[in-house]
Amino acid sequence: MTDQFPDESSQQQTAADTAVISAESAEAIEVREQPSVWSRLLRHPSVIIGGLLLTLIVGLVPAAPFLTSLDPTDISPRNRNKPPGFMTVHKDEEGSKYEVKAVMGTDKLGRDVFARVIYGARVSLMVGLCVAFIAVSIGLLIGLLAGYFRLLDAIVMRFMDGLMAIPAILLAIALVSLSGASLFTVIMAIVIPEIPRVVRLVRSIVLSIREEPYVEAAISVGTPTPKILYRHVLPNTIAPLIVQGTFICGSAILLEAILSFLGVGVPPEIPTWGNIMAQGRDLFQIYPHSIFYPGIFLTLTVLAINMLGDGLRDTIDPRMSREF
Repeated sequence: MTDQFPDESSQQQTAADTAVISAESAEAIEVREQPSVWSRLLRHPSVIIGGLLLTLIVGLVPAAPFLTSLDPTDISPRNRNKPPGFMTVHKDEEGSKYEVKAVMGTDKLGRDVFARVIYGARVSLMVGLCVAFIAVSIGLLIGLLAGYFRLLDAIVMRFMDGLMAIPAILLAIALVSLSGASLFTVIMAIVIPEIPRVVRLVRSIVLSIREEPYVEAAISVGTPTPKILYRHVLPNTIAPLIVQGTFICGSAILLEAILSFLGVGVPPEIPTWGNIMAQGRDLFQIYPHSIFYPGIFLTLTVLAINMLGDGLRDTIDPRMSREF
């Protein structure tokens, strides 16, 4: 007659097998529930929409000579303020006349709005990228030093607080007015108000990383300070800085348009979205196309960059990450 109840050793073996299976299932579930960063990026709607839209706009920069044969600075008084779709007459280098369809119309000087908008994308995007790169680079260096050295922190952050107390647009206008209007001056005038924001971000990260056990262990064994900053502190700032850089890029493009619209930005002979809108505001009620089209491109560009930044923040930052 067999026993109806299993012995104690059988029960222990069954319990051990169940524990192993549970552990393996938990590991499989954990691996399955943590997709890679790239897979999360490709599944995030903001990254997809913003990335595609920004790719289309950036693609206009190298394709500008193929999209239009007109020079954005060519003046044609007889073709002033023509509506979108109007056939305008131009002359080539040899003096021969030819007709071109003004897809977005012409401005008050007879310049083709489509050509100016396409070529203006070069300057506006270049300003945004340059400002983001310079501000992040300088802010990263100052933030690392201010966050790691306590004595330097008290001095640097008071100076940064003073810069942040001044509105960015007023500070940029003052700097451009003192130095004169040029592309370099506009870029530097936008960079300076953005640096304190990067410094505060990097400093807050360094303050938390500095107290980690692995940093204290590196200090205790006599690791040089530059090596600690490079190997242990700097890698933790890369992801937040990528996200911050996208927002700085969008803000710089918008600020450059504001400065140009106010007449203290890039010189009028250089086409930018802000310049185009500034030169068409006098006749906006009669000929709105001079402001409408560059305004649409400006809005879509800043929207695409901000959507991309939101998606990167949700995906890269562990505290903001969600499953999509």
